[in-house]
Amino acid sequence: MKKHTFGEWMIAVRPWSIPASAMPIIVTLAYLFYKGSEINWLNGVWALIGMVLFHLAGNTWSDYFDYKKKVDAEDTFGAKTLTTGMFQPKEIKNLALGLLIAATICGLGLFAVTGLPLLWIGLAGVACTLLYPMLKFNALGDLDILLTFAFLPTLGTSYVATGAIDWNVLLIALPVGLITDGILHSNNTRDMETDKRAEIRTMAMGLGKKASAMLYGFEMLFPYIWVAILSILGYMPVGTVAIFLTLPIAIACAKTMKNAVIGGMTLIADLDVRTANLQLQFSALLAASFIITRVIAICFC
Repeated sequence: MKKHTFGEWMIAVRPWSIPASAMPIIVTLAYLFYKGSEINWLNGVWALIGMVLFHLAGNTWSDYFDYKKKVDAEDTFGAKTLTTGMFQPKEIKNLALGLLIAATICGLGLFAVTGLPLLWIGLAGVACTLLYPMLKFNALGDLDILLTFAFLPTLGTSYVATGAIDWNVLLIALPVGLITDGILHSNNTRDMETDKRAEIRTMAMGLGKKASAMLYGFEMLFPYIWVAILSILGYMPVGTVAIFLTLPIAIACAKTMKNAVIGGMTLIADLDVRTANLQLQFSALLAASFIITRVIAICFC
């Protein structure tokens, strides 16, 4: 096996996707700060590192199985680390297992200083990571992503940071999670023809191109409606309307997906990256609004 450069290893783990796992943790910590909770910031950062490691393990684990199932090939839009010969399958498999072991050790260490609820949340996260390829191939990948990148990390973060599970964090998990899920859904919609050739079935294939485009549009636009409603009802500060600065990006992404139904899937070749960038900006503004609101309250109230 050839020696790989640092840049090649970075390509293998896809660092551009890290915000998908990091931002739910950051937004949750910001929300807890806004509520005035007593936060263990060390545990919060610890959880962030562990979540990112799980994510990178999931990326490489999925790439390995996509290649073995012939989902990714030279003529597909998927990861090119294996189809181009940059890495051997065993290398990617070992990388995935190494990252998963590191993430598990990180999680066990955090469990040791917190408590039993984290163990159940962590085990659910490990199961979602390991089962993701199978679930994705059977139209359940979208549900897996919502659990892994929205509901589980926000609940887990609330517990390790405050010592108790705050179920209200699910209110912020939903909008961030929907956009995150859009990253996967845009991929699966783009890859419908090649996935059919590989004899797997994703949710996008079950829905068809038109309905898949509509679902993606919902995932891009409903988060803004959700945050606006919660702001009006008082569950979120008024400052969260700052997320609407990213609405033009969300609309552009939704239009691109709609145009691809007629114009062809090449139009959404990079829509996963664009959606990931939207998730980063949306989440950053949401987190900033929580923090700024709390700081203002501390300084002037």
